[in-house]
Amino acid sequence: MTELRYRHLYDADIALTAPITIGATPNGQRAIFPVGGGTLKGERLSGRFIPPGGDWALVRSDGSIALDVRATVETDDGALVYLTYTGRIVADPGLLPAVLDVASAAPVDPSRYYFRTLILFETGSPTYAWLNGICAVGIGSTGNGGVQYRTYEIL
Repeated sequence: MTELRYRHLYDADIALTAPITIGATPNGQRAIFPVGGGTLKGERLSGRFIPPGGDWALVRSDGSIALDVRATVETDDGALVYLTYTGRIVADPGLLPAVLDVASAAPVDPSRYYFRTLILFETGSPTYAWLNGICAVGIGSTGNGGVQYRTYEIL
């Protein structure tokens, strides 16, 4: 075994449109947050988020949020990369509504809640084929019209 190693892959700023609230289901409270655009910037991967895409989020019985995201990035040189990720948002119950208010211009300090993702990639581009074989993790925050991530490739 070796120690966990990682390197910065990109920073993302994803714009979300108004959520579609499904409501209480047998699995929990379901809402869909559509991707309205955004950017991804890194040394080896940069581009823009293009529709369609979204987060099929579920508020679980313990109050945490289970993420189920699918999105597409068009790289600066025109390649398409499909991203899927899961993750968790965990916050004190009284703080959760403010954390989920992604439109807020006064976002909650991200040190007050846990927001982590596990990202997988899929592309047919020879230039970005290396993405097909990696896992990445993201540290997220909400507010200012969407979500923001600092993302790391796990080596």
